[in-house]
Amino acid sequence: MSSAYILAHDLGTSGNKATLFDAQGRLVDSVFAPYDTRIPSPNWAEQEPHTWWDAVCTTSQKLLASSGISATEIAAVGFSGMMMGCLPVDAQGTPLRSCIIWADQRAQAEAALVADRCGADAVYLRCGHRTSPAYVAPKILWVRQHQPDIYAQAAKFLVPKDYIVHRLTGEFATDYSDASGTLLFDLTARRWHRPFLDALGLSADQLPTPHPSNTVVGLITPHAARESGLAAGTPVVIGGGDGSCAGVGAGVIEPGTVYCVIGTSAWISVSTLAPVPDPQQRTMTFHHVHPQRYAPMGVQQMAGGARTWAWQALAGGDLDLDAAAATVAPGANGLLFLPYLMGERSPWWDPHARGAFIGLAMPHEKPEMARAVLEGVAFGLRQILDSLRAHVPGIDAVRLIGGGGKSQLWPQILADIFGLPIHRLELTGEATSWGAAVAAGVGVGLYDWSIAAERSQVVQEITPNAPNRQRYESLLSVFTESYLALAPVYAKLAEIGD
Repeated sequence: MSSAYILAHDLGTSGNKATLFDAQGRLVDSVFAPYDTRIPSPNWAEQEPHTWWDAVCTTSQKLLASSGISATEIAAVGFSGMMMGCLPVDAQGTPLRSCIIWADQRAQAEAALVADRCGADAVYLRCGHRTSPAYVAPKILWVRQHQPDIYAQAAKFLVPKDYIVHRLTGEFATDYSDASGTLLFDLTARRWHRPFLDALGLSADQLPTPHPSNTVVGLITPHAARESGLAAGTPVVIGGGDGSCAGVGAGVIEPGTVYCVIGTSAWISVSTLAPVPDPQQRTMTFHHVHPQRYAPMGVQQMAGGARTWAWQALAGGDLDLDAAAATVAPGANGLLFLPYLMGERSPWWDPHARGAFIGLAMPHEKPEMARAVLEGVAFGLRQILDSLRAHVPGIDAVRLIGGGGKSQLWPQILADIFGLPIHRLELTGEATSWGAAVAAGVGVGLYDWSIAAERSQVVQEITPNAPNRQRYESLLSVFTESYLALAPVYAKLAEIGD
């Protein structure tokens, strides 16, 4: 039989999705298996790596059974995965503790240590990111400080997808996109940055070898084949972090193309040929899944999450607030909403920021409040877009993926506030898996990078409404001024709360 299918695994926070694509890039079938996150203490978040492996094996077997496709017909297995995890393993790849995942914020002191020893500005310019406990290096340092016995036994520190790749192939490897979430990777040179490692007392030997995302890093071993149901000798392509894979899935490869994801959080990212540092450090830069591209982006902490909160708080699920919000004129009759329900990342990077309705008055009812929430998220995303546009000229449209793209009203609000056409895509719900599949298909010669855009066709263009756009431009400055006025209040509330 010919090997004409790509199997993509997307190791997300809530579970693993296995997706099968054919030689033309068409979706054949997908299967999902959940796993749990443990919260041992406030601000901690951990997962057990054996649950990832069980999910990968289960979904692979179910997908082959449901599709009727033989394991020998799989041309390659590729991966996307949640980024910025820290899993110490021994020389045989055996986990030494549970994985500290991306959401974990325990390594505050270690993040400060990175900033002190390496220089916060130097890290941002070299690695593309602010120093934060979310990234891998502070988590490694936390293990060294608090669990020295585990640290002493650790041969490597891996992110989730790289652990699964090792289970399948026996190889220790990572890709440029996940490496760029460590605070230890030189974005331009595309290698571990020795001066930062030395300053922190770390070694490149403790990290997997970085490769372009479309690299075949190994073949499935006989032992892994027996456990997973896949065929021994099948090529395994390293793939990329889920945020970077989503960009490929959205067809955003050519420089200057842009996409927006609205899930619980949201981000806007653009493809570029070089890193794009922002003098105000409002944005960050990851490496792209494409080996010659970068992915500057800004991340909003709560987007769909703010909508979910509002819909529950205002209506308890009993009122169609989307329809109600659509009856309200743009500007929500003078009501603004700051969507900072869990602090904010881009552009403010303020963990103390909180949500607020500004201008609330007796005439305002649930429909106005609902519309203000949708507009508030869009204003926050507009600030991110402007931060990127300051350094990347020529942005002329935004591709929209994620759950927010399924709303009828929200894309029009985004178009009006952005002042740009919003493009809905054919593969809205499968963008991350498709991005992983593209990298795998390119790795084994089944696909060309151009297939990403070909299979992520624009199915609808939502254009800005000129009068709405003018009104929103006036409100945007008030939205910005509202945060700046409240920032000192947020800081005082945090002090009192502590």
